[in-house]
Amino acid sequence: MKLRKTILAFVGVIMLLFLTACGSGNEASSEIETEGSGDKKTIGVSISNLDEFLTYMQDAMKEESENHPDFEFIYSDAQNDSARQMDQIENFITRQVDAIVINPVDTTAAVDIINMVNNAGIPIIVANRTFDGVEEATAYVGSESIQSGLLQMEEVAELLGGEGNIAIMEGELGHEAQIKRTEGNVQIIDEHDGLKVVHQNTAKFDRSEGMRLMENWLNSGTQIDAIVSNNDEMALGAILALEAAGKLDKVLVAGIDATPAALEAMKAGKLSVTVFQDAKGQGANSIIAAVKAANGEEVEDVLVPYQLVTPDNVDEYVAKYE
Repeated sequence: MKLRKTILAFVGVIMLLFLTACGSGNEASSEIETEGSGDKKTIGVSISNLDEFLTYMQDAMKEESENHPDFEFIYSDAQNDSARQMDQIENFITRQVDAIVINPVDTTAAVDIINMVNNAGIPIIVANRTFDGVEEATAYVGSESIQSGLLQMEEVAELLGGEGNIAIMEGELGHEAQIKRTEGNVQIIDEHDGLKVVHQNTAKFDRSEGMRLMENWLNSGTQIDAIVSNNDEMALGAILALEAAGKLDKVLVAGIDATPAALEAMKAGKLSVTVFQDAKGQGANSIIAAVKAANGEEVEDVLVPYQLVTPDNVDEYVAKYE
């Protein structure tokens, strides 16, 4: 009898544990459903990294998201790590979000991401960075990078009177912006016999890298008349190095993006040229496109034009951030 009671007690414990486990599993399942497919539709957003420009773009996304209270938005920072971004997208798919917005870290890997998302039957909006294969996405929202390189170099050529030594500071190699902005620069340089590229290297779109690269170029002893940078962050790094060497007054510096820090440098007489890339326009329109796609509406590409910024019109662009 004692043995029978022991066995019955043991069976009771096992059943209790089983029921508890089943209950826990149901709670976990319910939690995922609430986040991904509850009363609100869900949009997942993966940003490559939060540099100054992309931070403003994400801020614009969040501002626009407030106009869509029937949606939940999940924001992720890939920290410039392609594998991390892939994990984020896979997580969005697992959660069965209703649409995805991606600002890709790696435009080569982005093709695989688009195919994966398409196979999951989820609309995907590509923001800011285009690439071969982007047409397979639901829509692209951004600008044509070559236009910024053309605008930037045309102004630099005019300021130099069509003659001078140019150093091109490139972004992360292989990125569409690096390729197309540089292509635009070179196209204008080739139209002027008096312009010559004496240095060309990458500073990975980063301010500290831009400073280090500029220091190396200064140490080379080569005469440089203009620094033409694929973005403002690298241009600001170049300015720091030129200031430290006491040579900023001898070198023209040009960037792209027209970030608040760059506009401040322009007003201080340190940056001669930048090109406004509309972070707010790209961010807001990415969310608008994602919401439409999630609702089953037809979505088209949105091209946001670049605009040349010089000391003559800088105040107009400063006001855009106020």
